[in-house]
Amino acid sequence: MAIESGDRVALAYVGRFEDGTVFNTSRYEVAVERGLFDAQEKDRDDYAPQTFVVGAGQIIPGLDEAVVGMSAGEEATVTVPPEDAYGEFDPDRIRTYDPETFEGMVGETPEVGLHVHAENGLHGDVIAVRDDEVEVDFNHELAGKTLVFDIEIVAVQ
Repeated sequence: MAIESGDRVALAYVGRFEDGTVFNTSRYEVAVERGLFDAQEKDRDDYAPQTFVVGAGQIIPGLDEAVVGMSAGEEATVTVPPEDAYGEFDPDRIRTYDPETFEGMVGETPEVGLHVHAENGLHGDVIAVRDDEVEVDFNHELAGKTLVFDIEIVAVQ
């Protein structure tokens, strides 16, 4: 039976960049093999098929659309361009703050790599710290990237 909008799907996946580097997976064995598994942050149970309702906007559009017409047990490789994933990189989403203002808002000393949560719900990463300014990138970490997914439909309801 072919998957259609409104079906609940369980999807096992390996997500990689075009160069083959794996950035995420639902498969524990792949996470261990590729050095993604961190025993202090996750356990084996964190790796499970992604469950979502097709057409409900619960996953990136490129995957949501790719499963339509597939069936339980079917596998595919899907290439998802930025506009169907996490969007294009937007230089306007890089914000500059005075270091004192930044510390007052975040409550921490700025350092490159620090992940911050803005009051408006955005998440960002400090990408530069200078004497007079702190730059924070509020783009999604996968913005502007073409993603390749090896997917398997585990179940359909």
